[in-house]
Amino acid sequence: MKRLVLPALAALSLGACATTPTTYQPATGPQAVGYSEYRIEPDRYRVTFRGGPGASADRVTDLALLRAADLALAGGYDWFRVSDRFLQGQPNRGPRISLGVGGGSGHYGYRSGSSVGVGLGTGFNLGGGPSVTATLEVLLGRGPKPPGGDVYDARAIRSTLMGTAT
Repeated sequence: MKRLVLPALAALSLGACATTPTTYQPATGPQAVGYSEYRIEPDRYRVTFRGGPGASADRVTDLALLRAADLALAGGYDWFRVSDRFLQGQPNRGPRISLGVGGGSGHYGYRSGSSVGVGLGTGFNLGGGPSVTATLEVLLGRGPKPPGGDVYDARAIRSTLMGTAT
């Protein structure tokens, strides 16, 4: 029996490391990794990118910006303004190990005594873990890019972020 414990733990830890890669692709369902968008008005979209387990918030946000840039360019726009941002979830932190020690003393029935306990616990996320979702509300525009830290040049974003999309 003891010989089976170590291989079983090794298999569980490897299974916990298997994740859905976060690549730039359309989401195939409501919980799938990838982007989706919703047209609010002719020049306004809500862009959402859902990352896979373990993807950083920065990566997921960058891929949402890339989708906004692609929407702008596909519609003949030059820039976009992010009017609102939402970030949900948190990255998966992977397997966890904890150790606890406890003790006490007192009367236990007819006798006085003391006790000491030691525990070791492990946690493996076999369900894929939490993921990060970035949602941007963007307004698309033509012509020279207006000033402001919330305004992005669609061609520059596409050029900068497309290399990180895979």
